[in-house]
Amino acid sequence: MIERDFIQQKTKEYQIKKHLESKLKGVGISSIVLKKIPLGEKIIIQAARPSLIVGSKGANIRELTTHLKKNFGLENPQIEIAEVKDYFLDANIVASRIAGSLERFGSARFKSIGHRILENIMQAGALGVEVVLSGKIPGARARSWRFYQGYLKKCGDIAFSGVNKAQETALLKTGIIGIRVSIMPPNVVLPDHVEILDEPVQVVVEEVKEEKKTTKKKTTKKKTTKKKVAEPKESSEEKKEEVKAESPKVVEKAEEVTKEPVVEEKKVEEKVEESTQTPEETKTGEPVQESQSQEDKKEEVVEEKKE
Repeated sequence: MIERDFIQQKTKEYQIKKHLESKLKGVGISSIVLKKIPLGEKIIIQAARPSLIVGSKGANIRELTTHLKKNFGLENPQIEIAEVKDYFLDANIVASRIAGSLERFGSARFKSIGHRILENIMQAGALGVEVVLSGKIPGARARSWRFYQGYLKKCGDIAFSGVNKAQETALLKTGIIGIRVSIMPPNVVLPDHVEILDEPVQVVVEEVKEEKKTTKKKTTKKKTTKKKVAEPKESSEEKKEEVKAESPKVVEKAEEVTKEPVVEEKKVEEKVEESTQTPEETKTGEPVQESQSQEDKKEEVVEEKKE
């Protein structure tokens, strides 16, 4: 029957997983996957410390393969080991670590263990964490202690598909303590998540190019000024000769300046003489005779009145 074969196959896989977990305690196993291949069976183990599984020159893997052949009847088991990078974001590894620390230090330090695990998980980048410890902690009565931090989904599809959950048990003198861990990794996309797009950067790139051009021009100007300063200086003797050659020109210019005022004085005297002449003199050549005849006439008129 197909159903019976399916059930037998799944029970066999479950027994193999539990057997490997019991053999590889303290390694930090995340998951164990069984696959069928043409050559036989392939077992993929994801762990935080793969070097402990391999052993020295692969001695531990050989022991596991022989043990699986005898106890479970596997023809050609091939074990493949993969390393987990962020083991603080894996709920199975975190639960096994909490169980190991409780078994080692006891139930008196359960609070420090819980808070330390929360800090490590949040520093790894998780969105939210919840750790629940239930059992006889710290006294004889059974209690449940809850440690939580961040944002964690409790319902909906994301609570099943996006949240990593794991359960583990720790055996103490007072009894068995149950450990339940749930972690929300940073790569979970929530339905109400909104992305804000940045502005285009093309305009900024053009402005930067223009600034580069202006800086180039400034550098060329500075270079030209340096070249001018680097020209050789003339000797003092050559400067003295140039001053001597220029001195006669200065004397000639001074003489010309002194001559010009004399000409101007002559012109002013001529203008004054012209202004003293009456307008009748300018029109006719005999102004004096006309003035005498007028005076004679006036004298005659005065004498007639006296008579």
